[in-house]
Amino acid sequence: MCEKRVLIVGGTGYLGQHLLLSFSEIQQTTPYSLAFTHHTNPPPQPLLRAIPHALPFQVDLRAGHGLDAVTQTFGQPDVVVNCAALSVPRACEMDPAAAMSINIPTALIKWISSFSGNNTLLIHLSTDQVYEGTKSFYKEDDETAPVNVYGKSKVAAEQFVSANCSNFAILRSSIIYGPQTISPVPKSLPIQWMDSFLAKGEPLEFFHDEFRCPVYVKDLVTVIRTLTDRWISECKQMQLLLNVGGPDRVSRVQMAESVAHARNYNTSLIKPVSASSVDRGVKSPADISMDITKLIQTLHISPISYAKGVRLTLDAEASS
Repeated sequence: MCEKRVLIVGGTGYLGQHLLLSFSEIQQTTPYSLAFTHHTNPPPQPLLRAIPHALPFQVDLRAGHGLDAVTQTFGQPDVVVNCAALSVPRACEMDPAAAMSINIPTALIKWISSFSGNNTLLIHLSTDQVYEGTKSFYKEDDETAPVNVYGKSKVAAEQFVSANCSNFAILRSSIIYGPQTISPVPKSLPIQWMDSFLAKGEPLEFFHDEFRCPVYVKDLVTVIRTLTDRWISECKQMQLLLNVGGPDRVSRVQMAESVAHARNYNTSLIKPVSASSVDRGVKSPADISMDITKLIQTLHISPISYAKGVRLTLDAEASS
């Protein structure tokens, strides 16, 4: 069997690092060649040491600078996983042009389209924020009606991928949580952030009226690896849209309560407030919980419960 090539776009981010580590662990048994892109130079040394066989490439996704070097040095990828995004809603609201130019993968898809044959699968990360948030448990065929620039940029990206890619899997991910990465990412991670504040023993406010289906990062990695394996083994046309969340619809209050229960913190420290009581500089959808039936039926993957994911995350932090 010839060696297959997997490229992780945005490999130094949270999901990207978890993917690189997972793919590198199976390189001993599966003939994968692995590469990743990064925007800043150089990529962090702890990550490079952890994945010594993966090739790093500096790429500017807005203009596509650096993608030709990937082709010349690494070759035509069999699978491209696009994790790169401007994903902070407030930042997108402040600079809509940047949100659109970064989140719509125009240059990346132009590059993929230049390959011979239709032999490359694009796995593109989208978001639950494409939904309006006016009901519970959205399905993939429900209307997209985002309430903020971030959501609008991701809808536009989905439309661009669908219109211009022969083979793709679009994954609408909820909040991604789990252990810290090999090279710690600058953004605060939800479980670790809640744990650090609740540990202080001081009251803290959490929204009681915004609902999501947080997904454990290793479940999302399993989804991406399963799609990769299926594409490589079957080589059948793939045009797929999946909600990827955990099985539980939870508010921020319930998220914090799970952390408190796992750590035996006093739950009276958690003060429920309405999302409307805080001006975050960006509109946020109220309930974008997702139905993941299609994910379970298509890939035979059942994501773990939020409570179990919290325990696994805290256990990993304690042992690191």
